[in-house]
Amino acid sequence: MSIQAGEQGWRLRAVAAAVALLGAQAIQAQTQAAVPTPSAQDPTLETVQVLGTAESAWKQAPGVSTVTREDLDSQPSNDLADVLRQQPGVNLTSNSSSGQRGNNRQIDLRGMGPENTLILVDGKPVNSRGSVRYGWRGERDTRGDMNWVPQEAVEQIEVLRGPAAARYGNGAAGGVVNIITKGIPDKLSGSATVYYNQPEDSRDGSSSRTSFSLAGPISEQLGFRLSGNADKTDADAWDINQGHASTRAGIYAGTFPAGREGVRDRNLSGRLSLKPAAGHRIDFDASFARQGNIYAGDTQNTNNYTVDANGKLVATSQRVLDALGTETNRMYRSTYAVTHKGEYDFGSSTAYLQYETTRNTRMNEGLAGGTEGLFSSDAYGTSKLDILTAHGEISARGKWGSLPHVMTVGAEWVEQKLEDSNSVSQTTTEAGSVPGVDNTGRSGKVSSRIASVFVEDNIELNARTLLTPGLRLDQHSEVGTNWSPSLNLSHFLTDKVTLKAGVARAYKAPNLYQTNPNYLLYSRGIGCWGAGGACYLMGNADLKPETSINKELGIEYADEGLLAGVTLFHNDYRNKIDAGMTPIGTATGGTGAYANADVFTWTNIPKAVVSGVEGTFNIKLSPAVRLSNNLTYMVQSKNKTTGEQLSIIPKYTLNSRVEWQTTNALQLLGSVTWYGGQKPNKLDYQGLPLTGEETRRLAPYALVGVGARYSFSKDVTLTAGIKNLFDKRLYRMGNAVGVNNPRTIYGAGAATYNEPGRSFYASLTAKF
Repeated sequence: MSIQAGEQGWRLRAVAAAVALLGAQAIQAQTQAAVPTPSAQDPTLETVQVLGTAESAWKQAPGVSTVTREDLDSQPSNDLADVLRQQPGVNLTSNSSSGQRGNNRQIDLRGMGPENTLILVDGKPVNSRGSVRYGWRGERDTRGDMNWVPQEAVEQIEVLRGPAAARYGNGAAGGVVNIITKGIPDKLSGSATVYYNQPEDSRDGSSSRTSFSLAGPISEQLGFRLSGNADKTDADAWDINQGHASTRAGIYAGTFPAGREGVRDRNLSGRLSLKPAAGHRIDFDASFARQGNIYAGDTQNTNNYTVDANGKLVATSQRVLDALGTETNRMYRSTYAVTHKGEYDFGSSTAYLQYETTRNTRMNEGLAGGTEGLFSSDAYGTSKLDILTAHGEISARGKWGSLPHVMTVGAEWVEQKLEDSNSVSQTTTEAGSVPGVDNTGRSGKVSSRIASVFVEDNIELNARTLLTPGLRLDQHSEVGTNWSPSLNLSHFLTDKVTLKAGVARAYKAPNLYQTNPNYLLYSRGIGCWGAGGACYLMGNADLKPETSINKELGIEYADEGLLAGVTLFHNDYRNKIDAGMTPIGTATGGTGAYANADVFTWTNIPKAVVSGVEGTFNIKLSPAVRLSNNLTYMVQSKNKTTGEQLSIIPKYTLNSRVEWQTTNALQLLGSVTWYGGQKPNKLDYQGLPLTGEETRRLAPYALVGVGARYSFSKDVTLTAGIKNLFDKRLYRMGNAVGVNNPRTIYGAGAATYNEPGRSFYASLTAKF
């Protein structure tokens, strides 16, 4: 699966030459006007419309929303996901529906799961979570990729769901989150921000942040931007979930799950922006970021805290006890990129080359049964993920007969190389040798590449109708060719009512752990489907990519002071990758009762489906008061083979927010989010029905927040408020699925994460 050095070098030189040529000739349409939406300021459709690119047309699709700089200023947080979760179609879930690593909640768009959410920064992919080992039930011990950019450096965040995301290729089946950073101003300016969040309950971890930015021109042709950030979120107290765990028996009696881990973030980024000629810009970007966890005791399968008769903390694993409050894993991410954008008489262009490298250093983890994800030694191992991305697009205005259009043509190359020696260290002494796999000394190196071309066209059929067809071809070195057609329609029924529809085929290639035959996980039987005895799960080089047909239909009313709309979405999910349920063979040899284990592989599940409704209702109640509302209602999310849901998310989510500009200096803010009930899984790891407390649902609940922003001057602003005003707390009871048969740890149902209680925050920003 690796690529020979000579072949690789030749290909990279070819890609670099192609990108350079594309940048020189190119004509992308980022600078074109977006597809117009009727408004009170532009109420007629008879005026000549200026077509934008297909990309800008997709960004007018119903499954698209934007978090503005104003939204970010009024909701300070150490985690951008906390702000993003208030957008339609957005939830936070663990990567696994089993609830393992339940407090590592990531962005989940439309219930497709975090692995189907593609994160971008300024349109460039962020893939650091790919350096984290992928567990038996789909879990990764990671918070995801939302926090490599500090909040103060962000200009806005675009959230593209459904068909609108398909143009971005691999990994965007659920949607895309594009974090757009601030530009370089015309004159030297800067800012500094301090932020602090203090929970009322000392068991919840507090947060603090300090950040700065400095940007401006160096000369008429050259500008710069420099930003930095240091933040810390403390871990929850080790006993925060004591008394709330699901039933425990045997050696696990009295144990309870851990709360949220803490984190230390440090990052520094810079940009030089050169304007060599009118209409052309070249950006040189470099960034370095470090994220280190603060361990709170979480383990993947079992929880190892308890207290003795004197109330003293003890643990079934001494390493867990010793590690509390320390950094047990650290991630270092560096990126280097050069981007060219050009404007021409016939259109515009963009091309970039980005190198992203991530080092994930963590205490070595077990790869077998109840010890999977639990510290296996005091030693540290490092996985390293290197990704090279070359991308270019060209767009040009023209006519098909009498129909104006803007066509976009582009190409992309992505090269991934992963080295993780700890993930391939599972021994085969007890359960026997796996045919075709070395017992020891297996290589942790694996790689893949994707070569892509795409074409899109934004066509004005008439003054009221825009049609945007597209087609993307991806050639993946491991899973072959994938075609992704798409079609978007926007039709103005009246000056104020727009009908929007879209359909697209999206895909996701298997990750580098799933395709690596050297990656073995082991269970003595408790984790094996069918409970036929011990088993292995091994990587499968013959996996097919996951695909989904994403469809949506929406209608929107836009008038002065009122925006209302409803969108129906339906995703038919094919070839979802999951742990196999049918053995492909048997190990040979081994010792004792666990010899000759069954061998399973990662496999493709034929069918799954996700569908639901999103609604928006924003109204300006007066010149000073604005009310915003959005609703997401999940109709279904189901693996059609097992009947299980794809993600444990609320049945509905309703976000309401009010902003009142009482004076020029003072703005009052209020928000409430209602979460509908959440239901647990139906089956355990062996495919047996869950019973009793393991079927416990999570009841609906609401989180209320209040705050205020006060401007002492145009350069100094204070934001303060209360999160979770009514102190609605949720305690993690464990994983969704229990351990052992008969049970010694019972599943927690849907209660797999902590929702922290009331806290008080303040943020002060000074600009010059």
